Amino acid sequence: MRIILFSRPQIAHTTDEIRQLVAALQLFGFDWLVNEEFAPVVAEKAGVDIPAARTYGYHIGPQPPETIMVCYGGDGTLLEGVHRLGGEPVPVMGINAGHLGFLTTAPNSGLDLIFREIAERRLSTEPRTLLEVTGACCPEGSKFFALNEFTVQRHGAGMLSVETFVDRQMVATYHGDGVIVSTPTGSTAYSLSAGGPVVAPSCACLVISPLAPHNLTMRPVVIPDSSVITLHVHARRSEAFVTLDNRAYAIPQEATCIVRRAARPIFLAVPHNISFYDTLRNKMMWGVDIRS
Repeated sequence: MRIILFSRPQIAHTTDEIRQLVAALQLFGFDWLVNEEFAPVVAEKAGVDIPAARTYGYHIGPQPPETIMVCYGGDGTLLEGVHRLGGEPVPVMGINAGHLGFLTTAPNSGLDLIFREIAERRLSTEPRTLLEVTGACCPEGSKFFALNEFTVQRHGAGMLSVETFVDRQMVATYHGDGVIVSTPTGSTAYSLSAGGPVVAPSCACLVISPLAPHNLTMRPVVIPDSSVITLHVHARRSEAFVTLDNRAYAIPQEATCIVRRAARPIFLAVPHNISFYDTLRNKMMWGVDIRS
């Protein structure tokens, strides 16, 4: 079995953490690769010299069967790892070395147990919707993908106007800071901060949430994930940009973006004893009595 290890050098991993990670990989005899930015960290802290043939760059490319990507960090690390896969059908598991961690659900304690589950093929996988985006933010004829959300946002003091259509039916013109289109996976990310609902990952829907709308009656809307969303952006007194998860791109003052569910999902691999609802309770402290 092959492990594609991805992490970011700016994360404050300790020497003990890196040594435990490498020891767990070696214990179960995995064929493993590491991204070229993180390889020097592994070499320095674990004393393991990684040849160039076992590193990869910004794009990973096709992989053999029974390959899994392990992202060691926070949710941002996992999102970047998913982007590097470029749509390859490789399950992704996140080991949480960050803070909140809705996507990186596996704890970084007990790495031997986590990799034993991988080696014994006892991980479960959950399909997660990807967004496919075309239009102003993409080079002509290309498309971008996002796991959490796509946003249109202002840059500067001026307000944006975003005419929003679902399957060619007008929903509203949002005047304000912008608009978020979120997947169920992304409902606990930026969309949640903007007042959107928490959505179970298995729901077949998308969420449109206005950002700081000028009209206070504007509220998030949940729509079927079979819908095609068209956003006409008007930023005459401001500059605008779009984001796809943790990537940002400038767009013209008058621009159109089209968002739909991607044809193929990605698959998150999770330890068998961790559920979405466990994560909600633990990360958001639901039901915790704080009165005393």
